[in-house]
Amino acid sequence: MPANRSFDAQLAALDALRHEPPGAPATVKALRKALGNRNNYLVAKAADVVRELRLVELLPEMLAAFDRFFADAIKSDPQCWAKNAISRALSALDCQDAAAFLRGMRHVQPEPVWGGSADTAASLRATCALALVQCRSLTDHDLLVNLIELFADKEKSVRAEVVRAIGQVGSTQAALLLRLRAVLANDDPEVLGACYSGILAIEGTAAITWLSRFLDGGDDVAAEAALAIAQDHTAEAFRALRDRFESIQQEPFSAGQSPRQRPRDLDDDPWFQSVLLSAIALTRQDEAQAFLFDLVMRTESPHAEAAIEAVLRSGPSPETVDQLEQMVKNKVRLAGAFAKHRPKT
Repeated sequence: MPANRSFDAQLAALDALRHEPPGAPATVKALRKALGNRNNYLVAKAADVVRELRLVELLPEMLAAFDRFFADAIKSDPQCWAKNAISRALSALDCQDAAAFLRGMRHVQPEPVWGGSADTAASLRATCALALVQCRSLTDHDLLVNLIELFADKEKSVRAEVVRAIGQVGSTQAALLLRLRAVLANDDPEVLGACYSGILAIEGTAAITWLSRFLDGGDDVAAEAALAIAQDHTAEAFRALRDRFESIQQEPFSAGQSPRQRPRDLDDDPWFQSVLLSAIALTRQDEAQAFLFDLVMRTESPHAEAAIEAVLRSGPSPETVDQLEQMVKNKVRLAGAFAKHRPKT
């Protein structure tokens, strides 16, 4: 792409390469040239094309460009456009350069904004943390030593992604680290939810009894625990959620009151009970469906409508939808809830 071509023309030329034969010499040559461009946005677009076409032969040029944009980073790569796109491409192409990902994990880029500065490198750190796990030259010990540094990252998204990265390590040591992080709590529910999911992924159904302790709060953290447990899709997961649901004092909430307006520390909070019902539905167990259908059939139950919503939001089979419709067709209130939440066809 000649230097005198307009910016828009260069972008259009890069976009056109997506439709060219991936291994064509002209395609590789054009992308190689684009990766050497000084404009970070153009390089980002070129990296995206390399990733989509899976041009592993351009890994050296990608790594060179990645390194180049760390120099005077705020001026050379504002918003981290180039480094973000390159790191995604390196990860997708199974790059084994651990040093590159470690550099990205440790990079902080405060850029001026109105009233102060903002770190634009959070996505870069998160991407590189996940990509580091694929580097076969690192032992589990080395991986964990480097990953746990991001437990203290200021950005919630980075902390959540590093938890997922540790979960992908999959070792006993990784599970223990996630258990420790979960017990310490004092973090955003999304981060703690990633801990619960990681523990379950590593330890399996045996971890449900331990994870059930986090259902007790009846708050957003407990909701994350419920949804994590549901991912196990076992009878044990259903029973843990059912037991917590049945332990809650079941009282109807006042007419006209939004569930989210209720105090979270009350044991009869209908919002948390609806979360538990949704999690129960997501276990996809026959016992779970029978439990929810029983709540629907007991029309005096204040949870019948929430049970209908839970079933219909869980991706039910057409047979399940039809069965539920038959249950409620002569009950005006429940038929209304069914119509409101019925999956669109």
